[in-house]
This record gives sequence, C-alpha cells and structure tokens, in this order.
Amino acid sequence: MTALPGTPTPPPPLAGGPGGADALRPLLDTVLDALRTGTAARGGPLPAGGPHTVTARVHTALGDVLPDRGTGDHEALRTLVHTLAAGAADPADPLCAAHLHCPPLAVAVAADLAASALNPSLDSWDQAPAASAIEALVTRTLATELYATPHADALVTTGGTEANQLALLLARERHGPGLTVLHGANAHHSIPRAAWLLGLAPAVAIPTPAGTLDPARLTETLDRTPGPVLVTATAGTTDAGLIDPLETIAGLCHHHGAELHIDAAYGGLLALSPRHRHKLAGLTRAHSLTVDLHKLGWQPVAAGLLAVPDTALLAPLAHQADYLNAPDDTEAGLPDLLGRSLRTTRRPDALKIAATLRSLGRDGLIRLIDRTCDLAHQLARLLEAHPRFELHAPPTISTVLFRPTPADDTRLATLRRTLLLDGTAVLGRATAHGRLWLKATLLNPHTTAGDLDTLVTLLEGSTHR
Repeated sequence: MTALPGTPTPPPPLAGGPGGADALRPLLDTVLDALRTGTAARGGPLPAGGPHTVTARVHTALGDVLPDRGTGDHEALRTLVHTLAAGAADPADPLCAAHLHCPPLAVAVAADLAASALNPSLDSWDQAPAASAIEALVTRTLATELYATPHADALVTTGGTEANQLALLLARERHGPGLTVLHGANAHHSIPRAAWLLGLAPAVAIPTPAGTLDPARLTETLDRTPGPVLVTATAGTTDAGLIDPLETIAGLCHHHGAELHIDAAYGGLLALSPRHRHKLAGLTRAHSLTVDLHKLGWQPVAAGLLAVPDTALLAPLAHQADYLNAPDDTEAGLPDLLGRSLRTTRRPDALKIAATLRSLGRDGLIRLIDRTCDLAHQLARLLEAHPRFELHAPPTISTVLFRPTPADDTRLATLRRTLLLDGTAVLGRATAHGRLWLKATLLNPHTTAGDLDTLVTLLEGSTHR
C-alpha cells in the first residue's frame, strides 16, 4: 500500500470490506490462543483470590491503558484476552452454576463475530439490508412458537429487563397513566422498576409465601383495585425457577377485565419441549411475553424477546425521524425499523439466534432443554439422598435450592463466599421460607453425572472443614 503524503504509516486494517476476512484471520488465532492460555491459568470456574486480587492482576497486566505508543494488534489482544479469560467466571465450567448465565454455543459466538465485523445497525434499512430481513423472519418464527395467532410478532431486546419495560410501556399507552401494575413478590425486580421509570403508580406486590403467585390473594387484590390493571406473572422465577399457575391467573384476569403480561425470560423456551410445555399452560393467553435466549437458549448476551399475539399491539412504538425513516422512503418500500425498538443504534442479535436455530433445528434445541432439566433432577436426587444436605424442593426447571446440615444462615453465606474466593465453585443464594439456601442453576448441557458428584463432594468437604 502506498502511504499518503504526510502519513508515515497506513491506517490499521478494517474487519469488513474485501480485505476484512484476511485481516481478521491471524488476529483470531491470537484471540483463540489467549483464550486457551487464560482459561488454563485460571484453572477453575472462577479466579482465586477475590476482587482485590483480580483487580491487582488486571492492573499489572494492562499497565498504561492509553500508552503514548501502541503495542500493536497481536500484543494488545494477547494481553487483554488472556487477562479476561484468566479472570472470568466461566459459565462453561460445570462448577459455575450461580446465575441464569448460560455458556454460549460456539455456532452462536461465531455468528456474533460476523455481526461485529460487518457492524450493521438496525435503525434503518440502508444500514442493515440483510440483517433487518433476518430479524423479521426470526422474530416472527419464534413468536408463532409462542402464540398460535396469524400475526404474532416479537421485538429483539437486550433481555428480560428491557422486554418487561416495553410490556408495561405498551400497556400504559393502551390504558393511560392511571394503569395499576400488580405482581407477585416473586417477580423480577425489573417489573416495579419499570413502573417507576414509566411514571406509573408504584407497582403493587402480592405476597407469595409459597414462591408462586397465589390465585386467592390475586383475586382479593383485583377485587379492590380499580381498573385499568396489568397483572404480571412469572414463568421461571430468578430465585427458584418456579412457574406461577398461569392458566388460573389468565382466567382471573379475563374475569376482572385485567390485562396479563408473563415474564417467561427463564422458562419460555420450555414451550418447545413436549416433555415440559405442559408447565406453561395458559402462556398464550398473555397480552405480551418476555423470553430470553441467553438463558435456556445458549446465546451470547444479549438475546431477549418481547412477543405479542398481534403485531398491531406494537403500534405505539412507532417513531419518525427523517434521516432514518422519511415518509416518502417508507411509502417507496424501504422498511421502517424505528418502531422495532426504543433504541436507535442496535446490533443484529437475531443473526446468532438464526444460526443456532438453523444449526440445531427444533429437535436439537429440545434435546438441550430436556438434558439441562434432567441434570437438575439428577443433582436434586443426589442432595436429597445425602445425609448432610437438605433439598428445598424438586426443581421446576433447572434451579436447585439446598442447604448443608447443620448450618445457620450466617455459616451458609460464609461458605458460599469461601468457595468464590477460593475459585472452586460459583453458587448463588436465595431466600425461601424465611431461610437462606444455596442455589445451583444448571444451564450447561455438557455437565456430566461425574461433575455433579464432584460438586457434592466439594461442598461436603467445604462444609465440614
């Protein structure tokens, strides 16, 4: 390449264009090597030493974040990716099971690389011609898996929090600012937060002593709450993976003239499985549904959906900006994308979902879902049969709550932090029936029976050391 006058070195290579693939290839080798060495250096599900140790290692590795002279692509990638992997909580490790944080499929990550390289933005068709068509196909296909209606549709979101906020926004636009939101105390925190952000009255939390929304308590609340009302139910609680009695709740909403939104971020994809879809009876009666594919869909973050039974319900999101969707362009046939999100610039997250759906097919996804749920039941049986552990309840999806015995809440919390600081296991915590429990959320379909035995043995040793 001939340097321009006054330019001693050419600009760095781009990821797109005719030379993009050739520029990326050697860099990918460096990235993959650094991922490998960083994972080996970590040696477990979490880096040992806790926050101060990890932060010190990062400071030492990076040094001057903005040096006067750059180190070059390969050194920068080698250092940063190795440091990231060495300091990661790796959801692909079978002993990393604290959160609804799945290990992403390789095919989805590879598709995400292409999305980053080409960098389409789905706020106007001329920035994302193919990506916008892919998104339309994927969202409508998944929406029809959830709703058996002619014009079902879905929006791609950053996850359950954004999808829940959109659901409340759409309900507010239908019914006005006097809308009252009712939710179980088991609901995700994004529900009351969305009511606050949207200027609605504080959302009303209904006690859920058994962990799910009680129809009798809901009826009492509906009887004394003037309309309009939006009830939000949950299909897969964050703490225990429980599913509200959706069919009964939908009937109560219909009887009282209330609308229903179901946060199925965790459990929504059970609808694909013949073995598990009965748990979601009543799901299709909701006015809107939240589903996350970065939970039981094995996608890199972010991959959320808000699904509705008819695309007309999304009309309040319509927005016009001349530089993105001028009326004459829309009339001439250029797709209007601004009403597909509250965001303007946004990535083509549907691409990785489309690659996964095409690669695995329906049967492949069902096998992953069923296997993951089976693993949770295996762990529950191990713990229930063990004299030194107490199982809270059989799992509904893939979350298992348990306690070592004997142990008070303080000792249990300390045990969890000790495992984290040692880097040996990543378990969550949840409060149920007035007590603290350890939480294992199994989302790794590569986990084996031997891995579960290892976890139980590690916990047994840690509890009594």
